[in-house]
Amino acid sequence: MTIRHMRIFLAIAESGYSTTRAAEALNMTQPAVSLAVRELEEYYGVVLFDRIGRRLRITAAGERFLEYARGVDGIFEDMERAMRNWDALGLIRVGASVTIGSQFLPGYVRSFQNRHPGTEVRALVAPSEELERRITDSALDLALIEGPAHDPALISEEYMEDELVVIRAPAGEGPGPAAMDLREFRTQKFLLRERGSGTREVFDQAVEAAGFAVEPIWEATSTTALVNAVIEGLGVAVLPHRMLHGPLEQGLVEMVTVEGLTFRRKFNIVYHRQKRLTSAARDFLDLCRSYELDYPQPRYGGLF
Repeated sequence: MTIRHMRIFLAIAESGYSTTRAAEALNMTQPAVSLAVRELEEYYGVVLFDRIGRRLRITAAGERFLEYARGVDGIFEDMERAMRNWDALGLIRVGASVTIGSQFLPGYVRSFQNRHPGTEVRALVAPSEELERRITDSALDLALIEGPAHDPALISEEYMEDELVVIRAPAGEGPGPAAMDLREFRTQKFLLRERGSGTREVFDQAVEAAGFAVEPIWEATSTTALVNAVIEGLGVAVLPHRMLHGPLEQGLVEMVTVEGLTFRRKFNIVYHRQKRLTSAARDFLDLCRSYELDYPQPRYGGLF
């Protein structure tokens, strides 16, 4: 089995399990692609694809091989870049979850590029769950997420504290944060971030620890959508305090304290245990660790 065999297999998977399209992408003949698959199956003594008519369907063994192949191919590409360019790589690929990506990542990147004008930063803002997958597949060098990583192959390093708060439409009960007890809180209509996001995970863990679960009436990847739903009186939301300064200052929503509940979390730097970070990537992480001390807060708080 060679790297060539593995990359032919990956090309078939990326081409919708079509040997014809894979052959076109690789500038090979279709019989040569099919031969490579047969050689793989003979080498490992397993069936990687079921052949149903003229279509291929990946087997359970094929799915497992695909996971390994993606990881090995990513490591091989890392090795190629590292050995050809060593520490002078001109690109780092950074992921950030929605809160960090909207509030902090632009400042991180601008400050980093001022220090390293020759280094390109490619960024992806996405849910934490997706960012972990991208790191595992070597599509990202590192990520900044809301909470620790779940994959034991990833290293998580806490670097900043954050707090979620409960908001609702203003009830006109006077100055200061409104308050409700846990029993009243449980009866609310909840407007929450989607499952797989760091914000949702913190919320679910907190209410589970308090002895109950919540079925939201709204789920959204957009903080703006949830805040606007709160303004319209559709329910309560639990969102990062850092993203709510505008709506709170304008009186469009009000913050609510819930007796016995807190929603605190740590932002985490995440990267693969087997990943050799370049000097540029390490400098980027150092900047993130010290950013709150050395640089101003975001100029735009989002939403309004």
